[in-house]
Amino acid sequence: MTRDFPESDWKALKGLRPIALDRYCKQVLREIEQVAADASKTAHQRYLEIFTLIDKRNETMSVAFDDVRRSTAFLKLANISARGLLTDEEKMRFTAETRGLLQLLSS
Repeated sequence: MTRDFPESDWKALKGLRPIALDRYCKQVLREIEQVAADASKTAHQRYLEIFTLIDKRNETMSVAFDDVRRSTAFLKLANISARGLLTDEEKMRFTAETRGLLQLLSS
């Protein structure tokens, strides 16, 4: 999707990106804790599962958070939003047009 990303949305994304990234990392760490605590598996099985989990989550993180530029800003925002990393209040910082597009994508 190619569209101009308004300056106000760019500023909102830049401000919210570190907050969303922190939330994402907390989610991943909770997943890791659950795997690590699974006593039904050997330590080696848990290690391998954690290794695979981190690899997958790192790919997801890259898609949503790496190389944010004006030309990729909406797609990054859409990925962040689709993962539930923004509150409704935080989404209100974006223009009505951007919020509408995000809503359309999530339907």
